[in-house]
Parts: sequence; C-alpha cells; structure tokens
Amino acid sequence: MTADVPAPSTTARVVLLTGPSGSGKTSLAAATGLPVLNLDDFYKEGTDPSLPQLPNGDGADWDSPLSWDAGAAVAAIEELCRTGRTVVPVYDIAASARTGSAGLALDGAPLLIAEGVFAADVIDRCREAGLLADALCLRGRPTTTFRRRLARDLREGRKPAVYLVRRGLRLLRSERTLVARHTALGAHPCARPEALARIAAARAGAPPCSWASARGGTGSEGRVENSGEAPVGTAPRS
Repeated sequence: MTADVPAPSTTARVVLLTGPSGSGKTSLAAATGLPVLNLDDFYKEGTDPSLPQLPNGDGADWDSPLSWDAGAAVAAIEELCRTGRTVVPVYDIAASARTGSAGLALDGAPLLIAEGVFAADVIDRCREAGLLADALCLRGRPTTTFRRRLARDLREGRKPAVYLVRRGLRLLRSERTLVARHTALGAHPCARPEALARIAAARAGAPPCSWASARGGTGSEGRVENSGEAPVGTAPRS
C-alpha cells in the first residue's frame, strides 16, 4: 500500500487585500507592520502580446485581470508561506516593464499581506493551498477614491495625463461593480477600521467565526471610510 504524501508545511498565512485603485490598500498594508507583497509587481510587460486592449483604442487595459500574471503571484505567495522568503519582480509602472527583482523575507512573521487590485482573483487558489487567513476588499466613496487616485497618478507620472483622466472616469463609473465582483470572489467588503481589526485578529490566530463577535457585530460594514494610498517602494498600479 502506498503511503500518503504529507502536505507541504506552512510557516505563515496570507491576508489578501484588494479594493479599487486608490482605495488605500498600500497605506493600510504598511500600517499593519506586517511583511507586504505588492501584487502589482506581477503585471505583464507592455510588450506582452497577451495584454488585453481597451475597445476605444486607448491601449492596454491595465484594469483587466488578464493584464496580470496570477500564476506567478500565487507561486510567490506559496513560497513565502512555505519557506519564509521568495524573489519578486520589481515593476516600473510608467515604463510598463519589469526592471529587476528583489528578495522578500518574512523574518519569522506568521502572517503577510498580499495587496493589489487583483488579489481577489487568487482567493480560491490560496484557500485550496491552505494558505488563506482572510480576504478583504477595502471600499470607500467612489468620488473620493477618484480624486485621490488621479492626484496620486498625476503626481507620480504613471501615464500621460489624458489617459489617467479617462481611466479615472471609467473606474469611477465602475467602482461599485468592481467591489461587487471582489465580494463575489470571496473578499469581505469593509472600511479601514474593520480591515485593521480583522488583520489583527488573524495575526493573533483567531478563527474566522470569532471576527464578528470580536468587533461587536458587523462593525464598519455599513459605513464608508476613505483613505488614500501612500507610495511605498515601487509605486503600485492599484
């Protein structure tokens, strides 16, 4: 009789943090003090022939999940959770290209944050691999998100101004649909205070069933709080 093959050991778990571009994912992740994997560094390069295109001819559709290498992102998450370290790409948004790579280590942390606009697309894979601690979708007022996103993108020169304005208006109109999509994929929609509380609970090893009672009910599910993203390292696209 063939012996069962033991499952790979896990040294850490991941909180997947998603939400609209400009919703405050990067600043929230930094505020936790946990190791952070920037999932936007897994965008495809601008020369990749598989990039989806906008129907109006404005170029690549960077807001489509098809513009992102989900497989490579999951592989990096799994390596971090299993071994405590990995090598990740460094992505230049303005150039739409990878410019190198960098090491990322957990240094013994039992939890990491993987943040990016497409984080919800890998919820099932992380859950099936036994790596998922929680999945959160940060949400706020669409008009505030629009203003902060546009100011950030213009300040950092991510793309030509006309492109950024058109993209911003398109994302403004579709923001509620995007949050609904992330929720359908398994992310819990919430504002910053509840997100921080759930991350703290996951860090302490609290089981999912205790999160609601720990915060005294649904907490901020019914409220909307806005928070801008602060640049940390390579500027994220989300």
